[in-house]
Amino acid sequence: MPNLDDDYAGARIKEQRRLARLTQRELAARIPYSYSLLNQVECGARPATDAFVEAVAAALGVDATVLTGPAHVTRIQQARLSALVRPIREALDLFDLEPSTDARARPVTELAAAADRVCQDVRAAHLRKAATDLPPLIAELTLAAQTRPCTAAWQALASTCRTAHDVALKVGYRDLATVALDRMGWAAERASDPCLAAIRHYKRALGHKTADHDLGRRLVQAGHDLIAGQDSREALAVAGQLHLGASAVAARSGDTAAVAGHIAAARELATRVGGEAREVHWLSFGQMNVSLHELGASITLRQFDAALKLARKVTLPPSTLTSRRARFLVDRAVVEMETGHTDRALRHLVEARQAAPEQTRYHPGTRDAITGLLHTARRTPDTLSRMAAWIGL
Repeated sequence: MPNLDDDYAGARIKEQRRLARLTQRELAARIPYSYSLLNQVECGARPATDAFVEAVAAALGVDATVLTGPAHVTRIQQARLSALVRPIREALDLFDLEPSTDARARPVTELAAAADRVCQDVRAAHLRKAATDLPPLIAELTLAAQTRPCTAAWQALASTCRTAHDVALKVGYRDLATVALDRMGWAAERASDPCLAAIRHYKRALGHKTADHDLGRRLVQAGHDLIAGQDSREALAVAGQLHLGASAVAARSGDTAAVAGHIAAARELATRVGGEAREVHWLSFGQMNVSLHELGASITLRQFDAALKLARKVTLPPSTLTSRRARFLVDRAVVEMETGHTDRALRHLVEARQAAPEQTRYHPGTRDAITGLLHTARRTPDTLSRMAAWIGL
């Protein structure tokens, strides 16, 4: 999904106010904020704070996520997403409560296996199933870690919070993704697991959608510092993944030299790891992963001719995770669209939808590609019209 920003929150407040048939002055009279501030928020001149959003949501009788949820989806899609993510938000929010005296949790080995299964569901692009299973699993793992503290319980809880982050990010709830990462850090610290903590820094670096190269670099370096001197397969894979995160951060700031340096470092580590390290916290680090990140960096740098050459060299093996296959197909569609190969772009979008419909619908590249195709098409094919309606255009 496109990044959420304050202008967008203001636009959503304006939309919901009009649906409630209220003027700005009428809504301002119902909230503890001035008419002037409401006017500025709606036009994008002032940011919408969390407290402001909560007050407006209460006045309008809607959930706050209606005002801050993912953009460019239909109202029906938005309502469904809001209902899906709310239990995850509540489960993550209750992490510091004293455990119920009559609560029971399964053995840690069973919970750890369940954490792996829900992570696998996300990698298979079964987002709705994963989102449904996450809240009770988070609650059970939190109880187990608090009442029967052990490394395995805290590790499984950290992993499950990371999965909650991935689900939230894939459906456009960046605020919830940030909360999930905070909880992941809380659990990883108690697990005394430097690799999990380093992965959190990798996710944080990618989550800051800013051209501030120094901020992302510092987050990635913090991850490297946690595993410095370690040469296990796990540590090497995490170090390589951190370099891939750094390449994405560098691409946002237009630093082509830094991108090349991080990609080269990741390739060297992938050689040392040998094969795809799919067992390492579901990172799937390996040479293919490096190639896909190199492609992503070229797209961010808008080096579409180079990206096209990279994309056409990629042959995904049959064992490729569904989520990764769909992501590649969307990236390929963007590149083909930008280089004028509209038929191929549309074909890749259709393939991505068939592979992982939930993930593809909310991926920002899908909207970019479809919007570009609509602008360049002399006539709109039926397939393109259906795809545009499917994502809410």
